[in-house]
Amino acid sequence: GWALDQILVMLHPFMPFITEELWSKQGERADYPLITAKWPEPRAEVKAEAKAEIDWVINFTRGVRAMRNELNVPPKAPLYAISEGASLETMQAWNRNMAPIARLAGVHDIKTSGTQLFSVGAGKVDAASEVKKGSAQIVLNEATFTFPLEGVIDIDAEKARLEKALAASQKEAKSLDGRLGNPNFVERAAPEAVEKARTDHAHHVAEIERLEAALARLG
Repeated sequence: GWALDQILVMLHPFMPFITEELWSKQGERADYPLITAKWPEPRAEVKAEAKAEIDWVINFTRGVRAMRNELNVPPKAPLYAISEGASLETMQAWNRNMAPIARLAGVHDIKTSGTQLFSVGAGKVDAASEVKKGSAQIVLNEATFTFPLEGVIDIDAEKARLEKALAASQKEAKSLDGRLGNPNFVERAAPEAVEKARTDHAHHVAEIERLEAALARLG
């Protein structure tokens, strides 16, 4: 209720009639109109620790989603991560945000080498023995997170798909590079054709980097 009152006070100069009507209907008021209400005094403070923790959750979720998209991992397929180099702050951020991370990123467990850090419904496992080929990795701040994908996706088929797409982009990039390196094309072709060739070249260069990173993640 307090927050709504502050919003009405701030909106009043821009929407006087609507806000005055809402103000009068929200409950018993002292005998003064909204126009004379005291302007809000900001009292909120940004806590650096809380902001850093939420930023970590957002970036972890974004990284996992990007990895899923690149490797065709189904959005609802449950994953677990093996962490290396995670700080105490990172471990605490995971511990306090397990529920939203599970809901938003589909990651239900994080383990560390030799011990289990925080787990949901899994037994104790020597996580170091589980880091092998057929896994994907994301690096976030000081920590590396590895996601075993055996049994989640067809790793050989996914590698073949990525390699085929990589070869196609490499071929297109090489062809466009040759065209753009030809003075006859750059000087004589229509400006829009040259610009399109440059845009396509930049696209395929970016695709090559993305696909190479995806293949590297699979090991």
